[in-house]
Amino acid sequence: MPCPALPDGFDFTDPDLLHQRVPLPEFAELRRVEPVCWVPQRANVAGFQDEGYWAVTRHADVKYVSTHPELFSSYLNTAIIRFNEHIDRDSIDAQRFILLNMDPPEHTRVRQIVQRGFTPRAIRALEERLRARALAIVANARTHTGPFDFVTQVACELPLQAIAELMGVPQEDRDKIFDWSNKMIAYDDPEYAITEEVGAESATEIIAYAMNMAADRKRCPAHDIVTQLVAAENEGNLNSDEFGFFVLMLAVAGNETTRNAITHGMHAFLTHPEQWELYKRDRPSTTAEEIVRWATPVAAFQRTATQDTELGGKRIRKGDRVGLFYASANHDPEVFDEPDDFDITRDPNPHLGFGGGGPHYCLGKSLAVLEIDLIFNAIAGAMPGLRLVDDPRRLRSAWINGVKELRVSTG
Repeated sequence: MPCPALPDGFDFTDPDLLHQRVPLPEFAELRRVEPVCWVPQRANVAGFQDEGYWAVTRHADVKYVSTHPELFSSYLNTAIIRFNEHIDRDSIDAQRFILLNMDPPEHTRVRQIVQRGFTPRAIRALEERLRARALAIVANARTHTGPFDFVTQVACELPLQAIAELMGVPQEDRDKIFDWSNKMIAYDDPEYAITEEVGAESATEIIAYAMNMAADRKRCPAHDIVTQLVAAENEGNLNSDEFGFFVLMLAVAGNETTRNAITHGMHAFLTHPEQWELYKRDRPSTTAEEIVRWATPVAAFQRTATQDTELGGKRIRKGDRVGLFYASANHDPEVFDEPDDFDITRDPNPHLGFGGGGPHYCLGKSLAVLEIDLIFNAIAGAMPGLRLVDDPRRLRSAWINGVKELRVSTG
């Protein structure tokens, strides 16, 4: 039965919805009256031959699903809650090779290998180089005498450079990675005129590039993360295919999400000037976490029930898809005081912007927090008078809370 708390036909994964807004009022109503709610869909509109999904909106329930992979699988239908309706099942199943879409024990094996690249020591080794890049990015943006796009001139650059630095991608190849990753996630937005086929071709390009990099490191080991992941002599390393799919995931998970967190964070500061003044004065260490909570760049992922179970008082059948709506969880008043306030001193801040815990908790959290801290410190130092010129232009997407353009000015 459709949820009576929602208008007929309302679907949280409709890309036209996120193109306009994050549906916080509807989330609030569901948390109040029906926190686990069946959302009907016509067959195949999301790429799946079923009748809809369960929307999970409370913080506690999102955490429960996230931490019980034996009940809720990422592998069966992948973690992507809505594909283009023209996608075929083989194309969906091919994405099971990506870490995001694996279940234990295979997920455990691959994650234990790739997390070598995200140790505290590895992240600390990047800090000074990324600090210099953040300062250079902001210094270049400051040269604009008129309005400019914050997304392309500031937000997109540091996440790209961070992933490229981590993986040892040469400077001359970094724009290609950025272009390919953009095309992979833009198929829902008609402005980009990117088809599902172009997105698939871009994914193939990234995988091929990464596999060539892996092959090169196996021939000629270097003192870098790639060598640690693929070329060591002992067992327990990634093969070339696994490394290719790992880099594919980084191109989206490490690049697109942090870029959107930075963009939403800047918009939040410019629409909450008292918070911007507080940040410029005190630089609270809690800032990055609040920006991620507020932005929640990944609006939703999904899981698929592996057996009949119960959640939030509802009977979930084996094979049902379950949508984890992180933006709703991050505004749950049972967990957050004044959740609709942007408060950079919020502490504690148990948000789910990096996932709900469990095996798929964000591998690159420390790197993302570092990038956010570095770029806003640089902006506060060099462009303290930044002002908003126009409303953000949002990405049309089923599951990414993205911004295509944010016009700002230094004067």
